[in-house]
Amino acid sequence: MKRILALSGILLAMFSFASANPVNVGDAAPVASALDQSGSTLDLAKVYAKNKYTLVYFYPKADTPGCTAQGCALRDSYEKLTELGIAVVGVSTDSVESQAAFRAKYSLPFTLLADTDKTVIKAFGVGSLFGFSSRQAYLIKDGKVVYADHKGSTKQQADDVLGFIAKASGGS
Repeated sequence: MKRILALSGILLAMFSFASANPVNVGDAAPVASALDQSGSTLDLAKVYAKNKYTLVYFYPKADTPGCTAQGCALRDSYEKLTELGIAVVGVSTDSVESQAAFRAKYSLPFTLLADTDKTVIKAFGVGSLFGFSSRQAYLIKDGKVVYADHKGSTKQQADDVLGFIAKASGGS
């Protein structure tokens, strides 16, 4: 019986962070800092301030099929995204070295954060299971969350964001 209770406690602890409340549309954009793929500290507040929009997207693990599809979708639409004033920042718990290798391998033109201490993940309330962040994406404008994708697309992440921008600006 003690083993069952102990195991239940461990499972509950593992899932408690997974059920964190993520930020929602209308919330203030979370501010946090983490190391980027080159080992430099990136302060998200500064990124928000110098861009019309900032897309902060979370992925579980660099160089895995879903995370690669998500990153490559954003890479393939990067020109369109930047034309609309969108800065892209990817976040996972991978190390600086893993983020650098992932970025180089797939020619990802945007910043990847190595959130090894989960500072950014916690600030956004992005659930985590077994040490990995869940796949989510947030679009920030004027210090506020204007778009939240709590399920996180893979192959259509960029299309979802571009569609939101088109709709928000009265396009089709």
